[in-house]
Amino acid sequence: MPPEKRRTATEAEAAALASGIRLRIIRLTFSEALTNKELAERLGRDPATTLHHVRKLVETGFLAAQPPRRGTRGAKEIPYLSTGLSWTLDSCGDKGVEQAVLEAYLAEIAETGFDGVHQARLVVQVAPEERAELQARLNALLEEFRSRPRRPGAERTAIYLATYPST
Repeated sequence: MPPEKRRTATEAEAAALASGIRLRIIRLTFSEALTNKELAERLGRDPATTLHHVRKLVETGFLAAQPPRRGTRGAKEIPYLSTGLSWTLDSCGDKGVEQAVLEAYLAEIAETGFDGVHQARLVVQVAPEERAELQARLNALLEEFRSRPRRPGAERTAIYLATYPST
């Protein structure tokens, strides 16, 4: 399956992504449709606040409402599933989005702890044209794993990767 072509995020899309909570909602709904109530519980947030974020993500195409279902008390609930749009966008270095990505990562690590976290830190020397190659190859590897079919029972694994100039 060829990788999807990336495009520049619109202003509305970038604004929607410039929130650590919204990025976490996108990640939580990657392989499992969740209701607003379920999202609020997993995030430890108020359902009304979570609903505001869910609506913004639906409005900008990052989440899609799934067929309604009945909750434990018989109430109609609407589950939401990530559309995968965030993976196909380039935020072009939008500082709000970049800060939100780091915020989401730190919140997830604080929530889960360091058990099971594998970290590596490395400095390499690359010429400017090699830096572009390095980034392209890392992106290709991530895309390869992202595009694999979802398998029931497979462990969800989050990846945070940053490259930056080392002084």
